[in-house]
Amino acid sequence: MPIKFDDEKQNQRLEELHAKEEEDLAQMLSGKYGIQYADLSNVSIDTDALRLIPEDEAREAKMAGFNLLNKKIAVAIQTPNNQKAHNHMKELQNRGYIVEPFIVSTASLERAWSRYEDISFATQSKSGTLDVASDEIEKMIGSLHSLEEVKKTIEDVMQMKKAFRISRIVEIIVAAGISADASDIHVEPEDESVRLRFRLDGVLSDVIGFDYETYNLLLSRVKLLSKLKLNIKNSAQDGRFSVKIGEKEIEIRTSILPGNNGESIVMRLLDPDSISVPITELGVPEKLLKILLEEIAKPTGMILNTGPTGSGKTTALYAFLNKRKSPSIKIITIEDPIEYHLNGIVQTQVDKKKGYDFASGLRSSLRQDPDIIMVGEIRDKETAETAIHAALTGHIVFSTLHTNNAAGAFTRLIDLGINPKIITSALSAAIAQRLVRRVCQHCKKEVEVEGKELETIKKIYSNITDPDKPEFTGKIYKAEGCEKCNGTGYRGRIGVFEAIMTSKEIENVVQNNPSEREIAKVAKSQGIMTMAQDGVVKIIKGITTLEEVVRVIDLDLELEQIDEEENPSQNETGNQ
Repeated sequence: MPIKFDDEKQNQRLEELHAKEEEDLAQMLSGKYGIQYADLSNVSIDTDALRLIPEDEAREAKMAGFNLLNKKIAVAIQTPNNQKAHNHMKELQNRGYIVEPFIVSTASLERAWSRYEDISFATQSKSGTLDVASDEIEKMIGSLHSLEEVKKTIEDVMQMKKAFRISRIVEIIVAAGISADASDIHVEPEDESVRLRFRLDGVLSDVIGFDYETYNLLLSRVKLLSKLKLNIKNSAQDGRFSVKIGEKEIEIRTSILPGNNGESIVMRLLDPDSISVPITELGVPEKLLKILLEEIAKPTGMILNTGPTGSGKTTALYAFLNKRKSPSIKIITIEDPIEYHLNGIVQTQVDKKKGYDFASGLRSSLRQDPDIIMVGEIRDKETAETAIHAALTGHIVFSTLHTNNAAGAFTRLIDLGINPKIITSALSAAIAQRLVRRVCQHCKKEVEVEGKELETIKKIYSNITDPDKPEFTGKIYKAEGCEKCNGTGYRGRIGVFEAIMTSKEIENVVQNNPSEREIAKVAKSQGIMTMAQDGVVKIIKGITTLEEVVRVIDLDLELEQIDEEENPSQNETGNQ
């Protein structure tokens, strides 16, 4: 009868014998060197200990951290004679860790090394900061240059095993958002899938769609990081966490809103670099910039910046504050909320639950002997009166109003019940602004403008009184799209501005409860461009496109006002 060999069993037996020999050898070395022995086959590997030694360095040194308790770390080594392992242990000691070495087998080290893939790129500190300062994540942020690369990176992560995705999915999306210079990350559950979008230069762009299983993991992770309640699913929640990249900390504001298909997630990325824009780079026209610099330098007065949410008002106010900031001046802000932290400035945050609103915060600030006060927004009569009083009593006050244009600042204050005579005594300048996307300088295309577009540009251009306005040749630029701009045709944003300065003529008209148009008509003699005119100048200069200006400014309204001024009698007849 022929003898049959079971090769599979035989190989398994040999592997078991080899593994036992390895463990026996590790135990023998343990006794020889007087170092504890450990078998990691049934030991839970602590990833916090593992991450203290980078994977490539751990493999090269034949070592791995596997347990961490306070500052005591258990380190697995194959042999104490390995100089690289010795150097790493010494480095850990220099960092304040108590190192406890254990001799282990190759199999134990392989098991420990296999857990590197489960390590999240980020670690949450006790202060709620998500630390993504590792070389690996910084390389990733620097390497993602387009939405296609971002999409592929996220797709790769989503294909990985569940445990891995739980650890990394949020960090990858946040890192991708930072890399793409997104201001907001939107996660929106729909009927059959979930949509991820980034807001780039003020406009939402689709990134990727993914499944509900991934969404649920992501939602739980975001809630945990933001210190929100996991079990609340039918009401809105707001939270925050921070991401640290090198020495820079990016705060992330989280908003969770319940909807028909699930909870919508919006994460706002507050990069301190985005707020540190010099006043000269905001896009303020040269003539207006010169006037504003003079007004900002004065010891008293109020400057109001107006516009809708997302029009860049806060960035402009911070630029004003940074321009005036010095060791000899005390600046206090009352904000809701504090979006960016500025050195050398006392910043306070509105807390309605404790009765600390803009009005009470402003009153309290006046008792702190400030030179300059910034009020996040004037929303009511009490705040407006207190701000105006501060401007009349030796302070500079910066604030914002939600109006459509500069003239609307005067009418809004009157609507709030402020005495018109006091308004013009306190208010130095009313500014209005919008943000337009800069056309990509790598792919923009020069075209002949014609038809209605040509008529619109020519009509607005002809009403600009500034002698330094650029020459209009009948050509403008269109957005094309390339890799540099993620195919959008645009890269970065810039402001378009207008302003009305308080003058004797403005003071006279404000006494009679005027309309916005009446104020704008009187202000025309100041020679400051309107937002529409500033937008047209930036179109002619090739800074932005006509489509962008039309997106944020009603040029038809500007044309109507021009027609009214050119044909006053005809308009009066039409009104009758």
